[in-house]
Amino acid sequence: MDVIIHRIRLHDGVDPARFEAWVRDVDYATCPLLPSVRAFAVQRVSTERDAPFHYFETITVSTLDAFSRDMKSEAFQGLVAAFDTMASVVEEMSGERVEPGYVARP
Repeated sequence: MDVIIHRIRLHDGVDPARFEAWVRDVDYATCPLLPSVRAFAVQRVSTERDAPFHYFETITVSTLDAFSRDMKSEAFQGLVAAFDTMASVVEEMSGERVEPGYVARP
């Protein structure tokens, strides 16, 4: 599996609460329409206006090629259009997980 990490900075004047509501209500809800996405989460880093970035997101995908195909979908393009009105990705990195990783068992 591959993981993509984006550092996100809000545009000037965008209320963090508005962005976070969109993440919860739209971004997360769209994930099931993107078959390559295995996990997705957004983390708040800072709400200070002058922070170099405000959030980061982690996207776990089956493969980068499959995710690239999903990025061409109408569902994904709708996410991009809305996201671009509120924020910008200021840094992107991706890599392949060193398996198996660790997940605590309940």
